[in-house]
Amino acid sequence: MEPVAEADLAVMDVVPASEAKKFVGRSPGQLAWLRLKRDRTAKTTAITILVLLIAAYGAPLWSLIYGSDAYTQNPDLLDGSAKPLGFAGVDGTHWLGVLPGNGEDVLMQLLYGIRTSVSIAIVTAIVVVALGAIIGAVSAFVGGWLDAVINWFIDVMLSLPFLIIALAAVPIVTDLILGGPGERPLAVSASMIVIVLLVFGWMGTARLVRGQVMSLREREFIEAARAAGAGTGHIVFKQILPNVWAPILVSFSMAVPSMVAIEAYLAFLGVGVSQPHPDLGRLVAYAVSQMRIINGWFLLLVGGGTIFLLVLTFNLFGDSVRDALNPKSNR
Repeated sequence: MEPVAEADLAVMDVVPASEAKKFVGRSPGQLAWLRLKRDRTAKTTAITILVLLIAAYGAPLWSLIYGSDAYTQNPDLLDGSAKPLGFAGVDGTHWLGVLPGNGEDVLMQLLYGIRTSVSIAIVTAIVVVALGAIIGAVSAFVGGWLDAVINWFIDVMLSLPFLIIALAAVPIVTDLILGGPGERPLAVSASMIVIVLLVFGWMGTARLVRGQVMSLREREFIEAARAAGAGTGHIVFKQILPNVWAPILVSFSMAVPSMVAIEAYLAFLGVGVSQPHPDLGRLVAYAVSQMRIINGWFLLLVGGGTIFLLVLTFNLFGDSVRDALNPKSNR
């Protein structure tokens, strides 16, 4: 072994510590996080989503500061035909005016409506993605007749017209379980929507995860787990699903804006969250019914613009998450 020259030792001594840190290995999750932090679209949309969530979930606090809530009626701001005075009832107290007919504050309706829509969308997305991931993983890993039956069922469900069935299913389920239409707590009303969306929403995630699991089930670590006597439950939940977390996360990030839009559609068509709870879809429906007055156009712009902003920002953030989790991405 040749002795190290003094000049080489001197060079080794002057290597800065920062250079040594460049060679530290990073996990796929850390690399994805770095790519996400460098993405300007991800930063912008994340900030926008955070502001919207703070505004929505802080609505009770803003209501105290603002001096009005979503349920207080202001008949003094309406004329004899129950139309808002002035420009949509906008004044120093009601920044976005009031609703025709009952005089409820539009800004508070908007904030509470965002909270309703986003809460339903996030809860539904979590349940839908979790159920779809489990079904897809079990179907691909077990294979055989179980995989064939699940795939046949998914094909049947995807062929059904969701909107038509939802319009029929929500009133039927409401009558059978809740005893007909009426005012109910928000949790009860929202749960009905979550159940309907769950029935029709898990198939996409199941197929995505199934395709990923089929490429993993013959890997060496799965064979080693089988040889060690691990059961199906252990392999699926401890070995397979942790290795397909990236597509599951992408599926969740893309499911949230879809659920926001679908929930708004149902509310617009009258089968969403029941009265008197504020909802963005019902706000747009109310605006359409009042299009003959200037307040209708203003409500449509406010309500429809908010839904558009929510869906757009969540979609763009989901795209950024997908690109960050893709090691071949240039972003």
